[in-house]
Amino acid sequence: MHKQELSHLLAALTPANRLAVEISLATGLRISDVLGIKAEAVRTGKGRFTVRELKTGKNRRVTLSGELLARCLSLSGRVYVFEHRLDWKRPRTRQSVWKDVKRVARLFRVKCNLAPHTARKTYAVGLYKRSGDLARVQRLLNHSSEAVTVLYALADELTARRMGAPVRNRDGSRD
Repeated sequence: MHKQELSHLLAALTPANRLAVEISLATGLRISDVLGIKAEAVRTGKGRFTVRELKTGKNRRVTLSGELLARCLSLSGRVYVFEHRLDWKRPRTRQSVWKDVKRVARLFRVKCNLAPHTARKTYAVGLYKRSGDLARVQRLLNHSSEAVTVLYALADELTARRMGAPVRNRDGSRD
């Protein structure tokens, strides 16, 4: 998916869900971990804070750009940056973001399986293309298996092959 296509899809999401997906794109965090970011961490951390991953229980240090931080601060609730719509003591659910992403995918007639987790895979693809360092991608995604990291880092190539599109090499040339 190209940057321009992605920007159109993001623009069609609700503002809170757009911000959550953009944070996932920028950090590689799972959407459930993004939604669990505490407002206090954003207020006091100056854009740098630790997230305890729900799936793995591992800690991950992340940094948000000034623009993402400012948007988080303006959206922040009393306890969570992304408050649940009915109970401010709980974070927004990952299902609410999933429904919004699926709504946008239908609206734009996206052929591939677009979901919030696509942002994490997009982060991995971008990081691998920039660095070429699979071990770094594995470390930043907190994967215990290199095989899983390979699937994430090469997700765009695997999708292109499945869709019958030409595959681009890391240097930009086509196979």
